Amino acid sequence: MITFAFYLFAISVCTAGFMVVLARNPVHSVLWLILAFLSAAGLFVLQGAEFVAMLLIIVYVGAVAVLFLFVVMMLDVDFAELKGEFARYLPLGGLIGLVLLAQLGIAFGAWESSQQAEALRAAPIVAESMNTNAIGTILYDRYLLPFQFAGLILLVAMIGAITLTMRHRKDVKRQDVVAQMHRDPAKAMELRNVKPGQGL
Repeated sequence: MITFAFYLFAISVCTAGFMVVLARNPVHSVLWLILAFLSAAGLFVLQGAEFVAMLLIIVYVGAVAVLFLFVVMMLDVDFAELKGEFARYLPLGGLIGLVLLAQLGIAFGAWESSQQAEALRAAPIVAESMNTNAIGTILYDRYLLPFQFAGLILLVAMIGAITLTMRHRKDVKRQDVVAQMHRDPAKAMELRNVKPGQGL
């Protein structure tokens, strides 16, 4: 049963990955991407990595793929123009794909696995511990500094993306917090004595 499930999830991942690229409708591509994520999560469960599988479902399927789906469905995509652009760049894309496949063939053809590779990849997991506890122990004990540096790099990248995309428009009224804090209460409000029967 485990072997059947493995081949089922593996074939599903490969088929969905190909259909993400080959589908003509972007909405269908996103749906195939969701299927690929779910099948990859099934493979993680078979390997005993339940925590990673749940993260894949919650983060990628529940957030990223759904965001892609909403963006694609909300945009007014001209499919005729997309097909024209695809046909225009098809020879160049095919050439780049052939070069990449040749490089991968050369790399994997000369690949030799070291005898110490399995021992070096072995993680110091405590026996009879839960998957989540083991991952947390490794991340926050052995790999604490790389984990923190990765978070810092993501923070800097997020700040840089916000800075690059933020545009100050002159026709938009913005809030000036410093000016509001230093305002004079006596000048901020003006009282007028309006007599009965007269307008302002």
